[in-house]
Amino acid sequence: MSVVPAPTVRRATVVWAVAVTAYLAAVFHRSSLGVTGVEATHRFAINASALAVFSVAQLAVYAAMQIPVGVLLDRYGSRRLLLAGGTLMVTGQLCFAVATDVRLAVAARVLVGLGDAMTFISVLRIVAFWFPGRRNPLLVQLTGTVGQLGAILAAVPLVALLHRAGWTPAFLVAAGLGATTVLLVLVAVRDAPHVGPGVAATPAVSAVRRELAAAWAQPGTRLGLWTHFVAQFSGAVFALLWGYPFLVQGQGLPPTAAASLLSLMTIGTLVAGPVVAHLCARHPFHRSALVLVVTGASAAVWAVVLAWPGRSPHWLLVVLVLVLALGGPGAVIGFDYARTFNPVHRIGSATGIVNVGGFVASIVLVLAIGVVLDLTTPAGASAPPLSAFRWAFAVQYLLWAVGAVQVLRYRNAARRRRAQATDAGTVATPEVTVRVPPGEPADGGGDRAAGGESGGPMGRAA
Repeated sequence: MSVVPAPTVRRATVVWAVAVTAYLAAVFHRSSLGVTGVEATHRFAINASALAVFSVAQLAVYAAMQIPVGVLLDRYGSRRLLLAGGTLMVTGQLCFAVATDVRLAVAARVLVGLGDAMTFISVLRIVAFWFPGRRNPLLVQLTGTVGQLGAILAAVPLVALLHRAGWTPAFLVAAGLGATTVLLVLVAVRDAPHVGPGVAATPAVSAVRRELAAAWAQPGTRLGLWTHFVAQFSGAVFALLWGYPFLVQGQGLPPTAAASLLSLMTIGTLVAGPVVAHLCARHPFHRSALVLVVTGASAAVWAVVLAWPGRSPHWLLVVLVLVLALGGPGAVIGFDYARTFNPVHRIGSATGIVNVGGFVASIVLVLAIGVVLDLTTPAGASAPPLSAFRWAFAVQYLLWAVGAVQVLRYRNAARRRRAQATDAGTVATPEVTVRVPPGEPADGGGDRAAGGESGGPMGRAA
């Protein structure tokens, strides 16, 4: 196994840190609507369903662009996509700052979603190219969890600035922070070691299409997609849009207390991420069981909250946000499946496929909650009652059922693939198989490639 020189390690850390800062900024831009949802309903004179359209426009573009962005990522590299994505998000926040009608506001959220779509998987590609495979699970989890600090910036400083300075100054400051991040990426980020800022591999379009099809053909890629689907949506929708109205309007909390709970949820994610990464590294054959435990815990705590007579006590709401905090790290396990089933040159396509899952589920839930709230809110009421929120959040159980069934389905398919490969004389790693050339040890370890292909950072066992 090759040893990465110390200067490269230091340089890799700087590149990763700046890339993670770009993702943190993306989460900040993404979350800025959720904590300002109540103010947005007043500014644009809209109801719950119309507010959901804002978030759905953002999330729909994000989800729809994941596979195209994955293809572009394999073709043009992380640096270009981070720069393009950051610029789009800054433009979207500038438009949102000055918007006074719904059409411009929706267009602004579309720009934010488009830029956001280019960010996370670009950072994951940097991890794959700059760091040895044994560090990938931890660094991927750290990328996802450190990036969630952006939600704290949205939940506390942005809300405080909004109440103190008003709508336009608050979102102009958000755009300024985004512009600063774009400049950092321009200066510090490179696609791979010893590669200049403008150099990126550009395989033929036909080759990229073949790799996309190959990524989809891997059962582990689809297992990753459904892992992302089932684990992410509950916490994501709570943080992005409906958690704040639920806490303020449904549970009767003051805005500062609601923002604090959302911040606590983010802190819980930061703590849970490394723990989940450690469990995945120690027990790689049981990652799907961990996903199902996270999903079951979310469903259980929501059942208690929704069945509680009257408003929930504060301690129960604390438990709710801490359990929902596990969803983000649980969903990131899906990217570990993409990594261990696919070689390095296919990481963009495979990761893009996986990243579709949770955001499609989030779109469905955002829309469903908005529609149910409107249907169950009495005519003339100034805000939805707690009973309306209960019916709306109950929709989650349909999505959990679908996702859990699909995780079990593709887990079994992945196990069958591994068994077939073992029978054919290949070496099984936790989720992939490796054909060992003559003269090499048949231990499934080392730096061999995933999926029976040539070596690289993606080739190591999870």
